[in-house]
Amino acid sequence: MKTTYENLNVIILADRQALGAKAAADAAVTINKLLSEKEHINIIFAAAPSQSAFLESLKNDDSVEWERINAFHMDEYLGLPADAPQSFGNFLKEAIFGHANFRSINYINGNTTDINTERERYARLLNQNPPDIVFMGIGENTHLAFNEPFQADFTDPEIIKIVTLDSVCRQQQVNDGCFNQLGDVPVKALTLTIPILVAAKHIFCMVPGVNKAGAVRKTLNKPVSVEFPSTILRKHHNAILYLDTQSASLL
Repeated sequence: MKTTYENLNVIILADRQALGAKAAADAAVTINKLLSEKEHINIIFAAAPSQSAFLESLKNDDSVEWERINAFHMDEYLGLPADAPQSFGNFLKEAIFGHANFRSINYINGNTTDINTERERYARLLNQNPPDIVFMGIGENTHLAFNEPFQADFTDPEIIKIVTLDSVCRQQQVNDGCFNQLGDVPVKALTLTIPILVAAKHIFCMVPGVNKAGAVRKTLNKPVSVEFPSTILRKHHNAILYLDTQSASLL
């Protein structure tokens, strides 16, 4: 099933496996089209269990010339051990970065002792390599990356910033099985801001599961505002929201 909310295309699939396969097939078509027009492209990846089926399908697509793609990720906890499996960089290394021969893989360092220098480094990389595609999800509180409600800024002058994670966001990490209890979830993180995410020409947003049904309903029906950061997707001209029957159950 396909429909449109303002500019946002919405596709509903049977389950998360079908969602992941469809989104990956569509993403590969877009990647290959862009690579027919330019030598290299830049992609920002999200790290979350909601992305697993999509990343599994995408990494197995033999049509993609990974060696012409610069990879980035959109957020990272501050202060986790470097080898922590909950680290978003480690998640993506396991899910896709370690399985494809990318032109470059650019990690956010959440263990830095100089956060401002790390922010400047990553912002400089993205200024030099503006994103062509963003692969993302939506949080249970409607955040994009770690741009939490009331901390999000649709005109943020920064490319990457420090944020404090709200309790809904942190509980989601427990609900997803990433942490055993709320107290284990870091309170601070680095995140790319909304302007750099929506600056990409193409956005693929994969949101499966019943726990995201409320956020999906708000994304598509609430006024576009920073109170519900994901509502900004309705203003993007090349964004697709992929849902399964569970995440679309409240529409």
